[in-house]
Amino acid sequence: MRLTKVCQKLTGVDALVATDLSVDDGGVTFAVRPRWRKPRCGGCGRRGGQYDRGGERHWRHLALGSTILRLRYAPRRVNCRCCGVVTEQVPWARHGSRFTRDLEELVAYLAQTTDKTTITRLVGINWRTVGTIIERVVNERLDGQRLNGLRVIGIDEFSYLKRHRYLTVVVDHDQRRVVWAARGRGADSLTGLFDQLGEHGRAGIELATMDMAGGYLKAVGEHLPDARIVFDRFHVQRLASDALDEVRRDETRALAGGDDAGWIKRSRYALLKNPWNLTPRQDQKLADIQANNARLYRAYLLKESLARALDYRQPKRAREAFEAWLAWACRSQLPAFVKLSRTLRRHKDGILAYIKQRYTNAIVEGFNNRLRMIARRAYGFHSADALQAMLFLCCGGIELNPPLPK
Repeated sequence: MRLTKVCQKLTGVDALVATDLSVDDGGVTFAVRPRWRKPRCGGCGRRGGQYDRGGERHWRHLALGSTILRLRYAPRRVNCRCCGVVTEQVPWARHGSRFTRDLEELVAYLAQTTDKTTITRLVGINWRTVGTIIERVVNERLDGQRLNGLRVIGIDEFSYLKRHRYLTVVVDHDQRRVVWAARGRGADSLTGLFDQLGEHGRAGIELATMDMAGGYLKAVGEHLPDARIVFDRFHVQRLASDALDEVRRDETRALAGGDDAGWIKRSRYALLKNPWNLTPRQDQKLADIQANNARLYRAYLLKESLARALDYRQPKRAREAFEAWLAWACRSQLPAFVKLSRTLRRHKDGILAYIKQRYTNAIVEGFNNRLRMIARRAYGFHSADALQAMLFLCCGGIELNPPLPK
């Protein structure tokens, strides 16, 4: 079998010619060159005239067991009319990389499922090199048209570091993938997205799901005046649960030292769980609360009534039920629910938009959970750029082609 054929089989690259083979303690090294005669620009891929020839370089390929496999070549420099004088394109590696495409694809594939330290032991490369490869793969493979045709987007923030270091994440509900990420969580963090979308792209967005964060609401109101804002239903219900828990704590403090304080304090899960998930013991706790503490039981009924109002499928009935709930909460004499009723009244249209559209931020929260797993697996990220690269690699719809057995 010819040397070129052996090299092509081992590397999976047909567009190369092997001219020599050397074996030493460092592994196996093939001297190769591209199959095409006229050099191609490493930036745009166009053919150009040779400017000069640089020094000899080595590209690391996947190991053969414990034996390192390298490719050796002295690349030419191309005088490209678009990119200027740049190093030529080689078929076995990305421009600017000292690793073959197969090795980088495998590293990115492993990074989706395991930590960087494990990858360094499996592949035999530096820890920082793993991050560099991930960024290079994402820059090349991330869909450049992902912002085209956006119709429904979800917006949420992700805390990646202590002291309020946040990342704003934007998800396409239709394609179910992350399309934008930026540092921060205020209105400024979305400015880059809206500038990149342009006037035509902003006009195509019909719905935006989010929580009630003032920064996101301001940015969407300024740049997407025709888009319908849908506040996340489960965020609204969580506010009601928080108000209920505040009433429970107030009642516990008011009864401190008495016989009733103990069972009120231990009733948190019975009050917050869905009624159909209650155990017999928790059912009995609710019955005790109903008989002995009217304020706390009123707060519980307010929490459940809000959930039932949002369950309606008919917009008219949902609006009537929600208006009745706001009136009840306002006169409930429970400060936590009075404050909540004022908040929900200000955002009434966005809350009721859920009844008709049935969109929530669940998909965004799912991506946030996955991002949290990635951050914990890496024991945290010091750089938002590294976290963004991992986010797009795992949640950006990137399809990898690792050299796996067929």
